[in-house]
Amino acid sequence: MKPVYLALTIAALAVAGKAGAHEFWIDPVDFTVAPGDTLAADLRVGQEFSGAAMSYLPRNFTTFDVRMGEAITPVEGRFGDIPALAMDGLSDGLAVIVHQTTANQLTWSEWERFLNFADHKDLGDVTAMHADRGLSQEDVTEDYIRYAKSLVAIGGGAGEDSRVGMVTELVALTNPYTDDISGGVQMELWYDNALQPDYQVELFAEDADGEITITLHRTDEDGIVTLPVEPGVTYMADAVFLQAVEPAEEGDAIWITHWANMTFAVPE
Repeated sequence: MKPVYLALTIAALAVAGKAGAHEFWIDPVDFTVAPGDTLAADLRVGQEFSGAAMSYLPRNFTTFDVRMGEAITPVEGRFGDIPALAMDGLSDGLAVIVHQTTANQLTWSEWERFLNFADHKDLGDVTAMHADRGLSQEDVTEDYIRYAKSLVAIGGGAGEDSRVGMVTELVALTNPYTDDISGGVQMELWYDNALQPDYQVELFAEDADGEITITLHRTDEDGIVTLPVEPGVTYMADAVFLQAVEPAEEGDAIWITHWANMTFAVPE
């Protein structure tokens, strides 16, 4: 399959920083874990693949589990635990960590900042969409929900990712721990139960020296993105969708953003 992407390296003072977008991701302590050892992972919020670790707080998520094939194990922790995930006793295979947050609200007091964010995440002509709905550009209220996954190799790491049914979701078609990655890692991008063709996916890469590179890519006509990868590098893929909603009362959100995220590593 022919990859479709726009390679666009973003420097330290990148558009992401200017736009004010904060990604949410699952950050395993180690992407390769021996069978029976502890699988530990932080939940992070930040920019340019750097952010603060969040506590284990059940009120902040609707789904948090580890999936291996047909087996689904809910993540159980103590209130305030950091790292938020610490699970023992997993057998050999590919572990897929899945986390969906509850909705959070944000008010954009500056229209230009909202535009910058929408432009960076390629959300369409929000000025026209806003005008068509007769909305004010003052104090734009948005709800946001995060749908994060992470691929971790337990032992040999053999196995496959699969769709879990979240509103938006990245599904890895390539296992970075066992498959040939010379042609890149392929992922499906889903939103509202449909694959999304010609859609932007942002890729964050951190090498062994801690240098971060950010590139923009696009799905092909089948809703599949091909991400170029290299051994010894940790990756995060991210895509955002904008949904219009009608507020029931003053102060309610007029937009919802749905964020799909996937982290993985490519072994040396």
